[in-house]
Amino acid sequence: MTSVRVNELISVAGQPDAAGFAAFAADGFAAVINARPDGEEPGQPGNTAEKASAAAAGLAYSFVPVKGTEITEADIRAFQSAMAEAKGPVVAHCKSGTRALTLYALGEVLDGRMKPGDVEAFGQNLGFDLAGARRWLEKRSGQAADVKAFFEPRTCSVQYVVSDPATKRCAIIDPVLDFDEMSGATGTANADAILAHIKSEGLTVEWILDTHPHADHFSAAHYLHEKTVAPTAIGAHVTDVQTLWKEIYNWPALATDGSQWDRLLADGDTFEIGALKARVMFSPGHTLASITYVIGDAAFVHDTVFTPDSGTARTDFPGGSAAALWHSIQAILSLPEEARLFSGHDYQPGGRHPRWESTVEAQKRANPHIAGIDEAGFVALRQARDRTLPKPKLMLHALQVNIRGGRLPEPEGNGRRYLKIPLDAL
Repeated sequence: MTSVRVNELISVAGQPDAAGFAAFAADGFAAVINARPDGEEPGQPGNTAEKASAAAAGLAYSFVPVKGTEITEADIRAFQSAMAEAKGPVVAHCKSGTRALTLYALGEVLDGRMKPGDVEAFGQNLGFDLAGARRWLEKRSGQAADVKAFFEPRTCSVQYVVSDPATKRCAIIDPVLDFDEMSGATGTANADAILAHIKSEGLTVEWILDTHPHADHFSAAHYLHEKTVAPTAIGAHVTDVQTLWKEIYNWPALATDGSQWDRLLADGDTFEIGALKARVMFSPGHTLASITYVIGDAAFVHDTVFTPDSGTARTDFPGGSAAALWHSIQAILSLPEEARLFSGHDYQPGGRHPRWESTVEAQKRANPHIAGIDEAGFVALRQARDRTLPKPKLMLHALQVNIRGGRLPEPEGNGRRYLKIPLDAL
């Protein structure tokens, strides 16, 4: 397999066969990055076979699959991480090498080592057409909202800082409070990373927003409120969830009026983040209280739709509804085709890198839970899928909680420590 040398760190190539990996090793490469999604054409080796071939040749291997028209910053950063982790020169491939070189060139631009206007000439000098990279950069420059994502691997959660580049005002969306189930300890490493980013970018926090009460992790909203004094908000139907909790956990002292947050947001409510206009869409189905934040040209959809290769969210939590989720998804898909959708989880199907950004157009075309499926088909598919999943895990089942000093009854003599977690973290 012939490769094209970009520099001493990286070369790019077309699709290798099994023997090509041994040739890469013989040529002095230390690692292979596969930027090609499985199933693009008949006879393609695919990720599993390539990983095995790389191991047999003594090469490190990374899977960063992309489609040329759907590259996101997450893909670019994953490609860079794979390069940084390699212990020597890297060869990156797709079908022809163009996508691999595109990922590299876009990373160079984002990090300031290459000017946007130089990208096409850079590609031409190596024999590649990087017009797609130019179009990606042009599109990015026209986006109204800046979005920085933070992936939390324990729960595969994605946290966001969305900002107005003109005013440097921002909002934090769905921050995670660290929790170790074995020790019962909480921490703020994820939240502190968000604060460090905000400080480094010179941003001012205007809002701390949750899309819904989370079942698989605690929210760091209360901690971030203490650090920034920014108001916290959640969907108004959180009161319905609280009513469920009060009954499920036999918790008579639980206030069910949503007073633990500074603002409860209803469908159609609007607010501002600097000069960015934001509005709320009620998006039930995953929970009774789920909402979507539409901020500029971006929509933060959390547990409604995931990236197209990951389908949609489960609906078997208390108060969940597959039919309600269907209607919520249809409302999201009524946004402009080019609207960016940011999901709240990514479970890395097929062993690929974490991804969280898609578009309305990509969801309609490529999400198997959406494309060509009507409401009845979706409900049947979603309910059948939910029955195959492990029983929903609610965080309140995992520990006893001290809610702003008001303790739940503790079994005598069990020696368990109470965790001091505010209600708006649940």
